[in-house]
Amino acid sequence: MTAQQTYDVVVVGGGPAGATAANDLARTGLNVVLLDRAGRIKPCGGAVPPRLLKDFEIPESLVVARCRAARIIAPSKKEVDMPIDGGFVGMVDREVFDEWLRARAVAGGAQRRTGTFERIERDPDGMAVVVYETRGESGNMLSSRLRARAVIGADGANSAVAKQSIPNRAKPKHVFAYHEIIKPPKDQGFDGTRCDIYYQEAVSPDFYGWIFPHGETASVGVGSARKGFSLKGATHELRVRSGLTECETIRKEGAPIPLKPLKKWDNNKDIVLAGDAAGVVAPASGEGIYYAMCGGRLAADAVMEYLATGESRALAMARKRFMKKHGMVFWILGIMQYFWYSSDKRRERFVKMCDDPDVQKLTWESYMNKELVRRDPLAHVRIFFADLGHLFGVAKT
Repeated sequence: MTAQQTYDVVVVGGGPAGATAANDLARTGLNVVLLDRAGRIKPCGGAVPPRLLKDFEIPESLVVARCRAARIIAPSKKEVDMPIDGGFVGMVDREVFDEWLRARAVAGGAQRRTGTFERIERDPDGMAVVVYETRGESGNMLSSRLRARAVIGADGANSAVAKQSIPNRAKPKHVFAYHEIIKPPKDQGFDGTRCDIYYQEAVSPDFYGWIFPHGETASVGVGSARKGFSLKGATHELRVRSGLTECETIRKEGAPIPLKPLKKWDNNKDIVLAGDAAGVVAPASGEGIYYAMCGGRLAADAVMEYLATGESRALAMARKRFMKKHGMVFWILGIMQYFWYSSDKRRERFVKMCDDPDVQKLTWESYMNKELVRRDPLAHVRIFFADLGHLFGVAKT
């Protein structure tokens, strides 16, 4: 059987990357289908920078909390406050935020289909056919097909599109994340305007634990790439250390988070990846929403160029443009994670380093603006020599 209608683009995955790509493409007049499976909520702290609201025209009503500071906790339980001068970290509820993005794509002209991606086949003329399953009224599984001139795989860190379609794809490395959405206490000193980040081996041997406020709720979670490490046990320990064990738990979620961008995002023909499927989660911080939406937009741009010219090499521009803009940040954060998260001794020095006002200033400016800050060279010099002191253990602690 062959699929009858040919769509311009099928986007597999309706998270921030896929929904952004579908919206951008549909608003140009292309015939776009957004395929997403039902009931998916990604475990995520939900942090977004002000730059995201501006770049992607996100209404502030979707921001359920504004964090004006972060508090980081060292293995010794030493606490360092990092106030945000003149800015904020926005917090969104992924269940609401992702659905709003999907609805916007539909309003922009995309067709929405709900189902589970199965595979990509080829019609006799070589056209891609996306095969997916839906559940019928009687509960039986029904197979459907979408014939497409181009496909965007935005189906998460364990992308089935990538596994099937990207040549010479190396198995990506992941951090596994788990969090619990709770109702935080209202009368026990819980600060709904502050993110708490725990750099302690008992909480995570190679990443960190977090408590992020979400207005009426909060996300408490941990991440780790170490096999055998109990994420649920560590989250319980984090709730014990923060006095949140008696809070009501609303839901629990877990999923892999990629550690670095894949070396190739396209199949040299008609398929390109975006979001977690392409590996665009920032090392060290685990920040993914902004980079996913950037990747979705760049994938859409590359697909539009491919459809207009017929040149499949245009698809490779998605990765090239992303790495040109964000590759240096990812490289620096990767080094930070590899070195500073490797032992409690180094975590202690890392937290001490974050007590430096220059570090705090440049960290927040880079986060909010999504660019490396270069306008204060003396601050960079001061940080460089301070880093050396912490690196070799000669800085005061």
